[in-house]
Amino acid sequence: MSSEDTLVDRVSSFISENKRGVVIGVAAAAVAVGGVAYYVASSRAYGGADEESLRSGKKKDKKKKKPGKTGKDHDGPILEERKPKGGEVDDDARPPKLFLDDMPIPFRAQERKSLAASLKQKGNNAYQARSFIKAEQYYTRAIEVSPHPEPVFYSNRAACYVSMEPPQHEKVVADCDEALKLDARYVKALNRRATALEALERYEDSLRDYTATTILSKFQNDAAGRSVERVLEKLSKTKAAEVLANRERRLPSHTFVSAYFSAFRPRPLPTLPENPSTGDNILILALEALGASDYVHSLSFINEAIEQGISWEVGRAEALNLRGTFKFLTGDTNGAKADLEESCAVSWVKIASVYMEQTDVGKARSSTTASDPDIYYPSRAGYATRLLFIMNDFEKAAEDYTNSTKLDDKFVFSHIQLAVALYKLGDVPKSKATFIQTLNAFPDRSEPPNYYGELLLDQQKFAEAVEKFDRAVELERLRKPPNVLPLVNKGLALFQWKQDIEAAERCCNEALRTDPECEAAVATLAQLSLQQGKIDTAVRMFERHTELARNEPELVNALTYQYASYAQLEFIKRYPDLANELSQMARTM
Repeated sequence: MSSEDTLVDRVSSFISENKRGVVIGVAAAAVAVGGVAYYVASSRAYGGADEESLRSGKKKDKKKKKPGKTGKDHDGPILEERKPKGGEVDDDARPPKLFLDDMPIPFRAQERKSLAASLKQKGNNAYQARSFIKAEQYYTRAIEVSPHPEPVFYSNRAACYVSMEPPQHEKVVADCDEALKLDARYVKALNRRATALEALERYEDSLRDYTATTILSKFQNDAAGRSVERVLEKLSKTKAAEVLANRERRLPSHTFVSAYFSAFRPRPLPTLPENPSTGDNILILALEALGASDYVHSLSFINEAIEQGISWEVGRAEALNLRGTFKFLTGDTNGAKADLEESCAVSWVKIASVYMEQTDVGKARSSTTASDPDIYYPSRAGYATRLLFIMNDFEKAAEDYTNSTKLDDKFVFSHIQLAVALYKLGDVPKSKATFIQTLNAFPDRSEPPNYYGELLLDQQKFAEAVEKFDRAVELERLRKPPNVLPLVNKGLALFQWKQDIEAAERCCNEALRTDPECEAAVATLAQLSLQQGKIDTAVRMFERHTELARNEPELVNALTYQYASYAQLEFIKRYPDLANELSQMARTM
């Protein structure tokens, strides 16, 4: 389990534990504390309160019966529109004869108001009888005769358009637009428009309206909350596919790549043949650049070496191994698998990590053989543990890592992962003893104190954890360039320990000065910014997080927070007067 993996997992855990702050996460943070930019909105029945109580913000008496599928609602159609079942109603098969066009419109405003109310009631009755075309005509006439525009007439007519076959979503949006111009807090109209916008695949606009519905309903609307999450998922996946289709593949941050390659045992350079080709010599340059942590040049050299041609079998296997590794790091898992499979014997461990990325546990497990200590320590430092977590076989993990250390006791990660496996088995004393032995055996390596600090942090032994992270930071500063993950770990520890946001931010900002593309630092800063109400900063960080995401799951996660933030910021702009109220809700939830 690499430090990059565990840190990202812990950031995700931090987010998950704060999910109760959903929708108020960004909105309330604009003026007060706030949570994370995610959604956990909850509520009673979808459209369960009548329109007047929703618009006034008053809660409906819980003892009163909620409107169900009877179609009863004093303002008209309920939110639960359904398509008519076959044979239910025949009225919509022909135009209704209302004779409204021949009716004179009263001159006096009060008489026109009374007539409009009567027409609305007739529309309600027709709607409840599932005669949607007739109901739509009554509401249209009510709009025409009313002395003043009434939002409910437009919203009820929109309900008719929803229930027609096929639904007329564009007309729903247009009518709800009119209703919301008259009453911006009209929750039924917001819900109807959101539903229509979702059907039209206008997901950003739909998310905006569902978010507003959830907040205006004071988080008492379960269905709206579920709709927020559903649309957010659709939007994030759609946008992720667009980004990946058009984005140029590139290496992730130096910190990430360094953490990946550090999980491999060092290997000597292959011996060149007597008369090496140009490609053979360039291969050696690629491997030397890799050893110097010059990953950009190593990638360039290895591509050129294969293009020029490599003359001997071992060298070609080595070259395909390295190119496949770089393809994996850039997110090209299919290309990586092809190169690593061709590389054969020297690449079985890396093939396992590719299968793990594709969640093919059986192939990941079977792609190793028993002649190499790396069997028990797969290519990326987190994949063995992840595989064993999926299999819930921590005992086997400990056995594998023990075998690995017997075959090669000079590889630090085998010792670290043995300690982690023991910890997962619940054998804390033995895990601690293994970590202490590892600290003593590898005094110049930053990984043992960093990982030990993570376990101490998990046990909420904050002072000891910070001490270990400080030691890891000190050792990393001797490397050029250093791995900045211990710094981010320290920041998270200080935040969890003392709620010291400023200290945590300093750690993350220092990490980004060293490695501007450190995804863990960016993600952590985004969350910390929300905690302080620094919405603009948080949004910039979420956007940056999206740019840095390496593969589709990471990108979908980053886009989820980005668009959640956008929707909530839009709510603040549209309802600035609710800022103080949201702040109070944030403190009480």
